[in-house]
Amino acid sequence: MMLIPCPFCGERSESEFIYGGPVGADRPDPNTVSDAEWVEYLTVAPNPLGPVHERWWHARGCGEWLAIWRDTRTHDIVEAPDDSK
Repeated sequence: MMLIPCPFCGERSESEFIYGGPVGADRPDPNTVSDAEWVEYLTVAPNPLGPVHERWWHARGCGEWLAIWRDTRTHDIVEAPDDSK
């Protein structure tokens, strides 16, 4: 079980949250992309290895949206990676 730190409710079980997708993933306009690109957007989920920036909705709690960094290898909530290196 993953514990997600809600800034309002404290650490809570992942069962209280709904995954909202990666931060910064823009939905393409289906009228301006090819059918193949649109199908790929709808069906191919990115699966990076390491820290990812994600949105989560605290649906069974305070109802707030939050953004966290989660390491996909361990499911640990981690600090934002230092991109200055």
